[in-house]
Amino acid sequence: MMTTEILMAVTLLSIWLSILLGMFTLAGAVKFWLKNSQTRVRIATLRRYPTVSIVVPAHNEALVIGETVKALLRLNYPSDKIELLLYSDNSTDDTTAVMKEVVSHPLYASRQVKIINRQGTGGKAGVLNDALKIARGEYIAVYDADAMPEANALYFLVKKILEDPKRYVAAFGRNKTRNAKQNFLTRCINQEIIVTQRIQHIATWEMFRIGRIPGTNFIVQRDFVQQIGGWRLGALTEDTDISFKIMQTGKLIALAYNSEAFQQEPEHLRDYYYQRLRWAKGNYQVVLLNDKHLFDHTNWRVKLEVIYYTCTYFWFNAAIILSNFIFLINFTCWCLAFFNPTLKLPFALDQSNIYMMQVLLLNWVLMVILYMLQINIAMATQYGQATTGQIWLSLLSYFTYSQLFIVVSLHALLQMLADKLLKRDQTHWVKTKRFID
Repeated sequence: MMTTEILMAVTLLSIWLSILLGMFTLAGAVKFWLKNSQTRVRIATLRRYPTVSIVVPAHNEALVIGETVKALLRLNYPSDKIELLLYSDNSTDDTTAVMKEVVSHPLYASRQVKIINRQGTGGKAGVLNDALKIARGEYIAVYDADAMPEANALYFLVKKILEDPKRYVAAFGRNKTRNAKQNFLTRCINQEIIVTQRIQHIATWEMFRIGRIPGTNFIVQRDFVQQIGGWRLGALTEDTDISFKIMQTGKLIALAYNSEAFQQEPEHLRDYYYQRLRWAKGNYQVVLLNDKHLFDHTNWRVKLEVIYYTCTYFWFNAAIILSNFIFLINFTCWCLAFFNPTLKLPFALDQSNIYMMQVLLLNWVLMVILYMLQINIAMATQYGQATTGQIWLSLLSYFTYSQLFIVVSLHALLQMLADKLLKRDQTHWVKTKRFID
């Protein structure tokens, strides 16, 4: 009995802590939006326009690279201050040909564009490190092959950096789903991305001045990246990894929430699953690489991020799995008790048999409410997203889409351990399937 009581107590405590963390995050985001939702955005002349080298890593991206390059060439930023580096990395399709076709248009004859047909290793991190060697810009901007920036995306990134260039060595914007209305999966992904960027990213910046470089739509000081050794080869999530490296120096990654890029998301479950599996493995790697900083003199923001990722991927996931196990065992025994009244629930708080299932049910109701509240507040900050349909979708996605995170995280942990034991190399490109919009 002591073992079951300990398991129940740990599970309950963990779930309550996760709920409190979610409420705290939501409060930080609401505070930010109450201050900024009525602010009128103006496109004013900047006091200076630093040179920017835009790097686009592309591996077999013929379906989407053309529109992305066109969007980059149409950015509302002085064209003589932009150097565009297009990398076709080990591509076996028409990626290089599409790049050449777009930039050959007479309209772009005077633009500084280089197309590099790369045959190296290291995946995206390898491409970015190669670009670091030849880039001439004061800042490096990174856009994925499917990320079409809004015309003022780069302007807002630079504007944010110039607010405090000594502390802000990087700035990041947000990404929106190009194919959000394609099917149920893309609608759920759209909700997830909006919550991540309009609640989580906003809250951590508002409360702690913590920013996280995404995979696309960000800029970083070129000299600074060189000083910290560039992007780490072998990192599956090179964006999270370099975010930690930047925070270790005490510098900040500033949030430019008006900078937007539109990216294509997976439209099939299999493509989605393996994309998120790679992300989860990469985040596990970063956490395990940085957990030692909990006990040294590293910047406090690094410690806070390690705690956050550890709780998200290890502690809270384990608690949810335990709570599901407890609920299923108790529910099964409760059903069997109709046929055998002497059968008792194995997981109860004390000898008087106060059912654990009832307590867990209350927790789950609170978790569902918080989940839906986060989504719908996030939607309310995004023009055209706050609809009745989004409310019902958020409820349905809790019991379907969101549960995949647990499966993906567990699979990623087991696969990462297997990679270590078998010494498997995981630095190659993991291709996300693209579609014609």
